[in-house]
Amino acid sequence: MANLPLWEFGAYRIFVKMELTKEEVCKHVGTKIREARENKGLTMEKFAHESGIDYTQISRIELGKINTSIYQMYVITKKLEVPMKDLFVF
Repeated sequence: MANLPLWEFGAYRIFVKMELTKEEVCKHVGTKIREARENKGLTMEKFAHESGIDYTQISRIELGKINTSIYQMYVITKKLEVPMKDLFVF
């Protein structure tokens, strides 16, 4: 914990992890995409068909198994009507 930033509030010390791994970022973004898709009432199959992205690719993105392309992120956010920046709020 010595390398983590330290915030002190009176008698409390809070260590904060400032960096995320690639895997953590992919899982977070995938979860946000799945939540947005489900909020639109879309099944993974229907969303894959409408977006033109293969079903297995959508599945792997939502599970955080792959680090997808910027273009696919663009397509996904446009089809879900979600600003791309909203997926990166941690």
